Amino acid sequence: AVVDVLVAKCLAALRHTRLNQLVVAGGVGANRRLRSRLDAELAQRRGRVFYPELALCTDNGAMIAFAGALRLAAGPAQTSTGGEIAVRPRWALDTI
Repeated sequence: AVVDVLVAKCLAALRHTRLNQLVVAGGVGANRRLRSRLDAELAQRRGRVFYPELALCTDNGAMIAFAGALRLAAGPAQTSTGGEIAVRPRWALDTI
């Protein structure tokens, strides 16, 4: 089910942008079923999918956790300029 959703979203993004080339990276790029489905779908559409080597398709969650551990070990720090950050859930990419 997850692969179906990711494939559908990738194809929708390609249609929206009128592109026929896709780069898949991060931990999800190691998923063989996803690779197979995207390869097949893009081949039907005369497109291409590019992937890093499997050794480079790692979950960045580990990186974020490590960065958080380093920050925690460094102790309290001023991390804000005092300004507010506007959070906009579901911010459409075409408005950025």
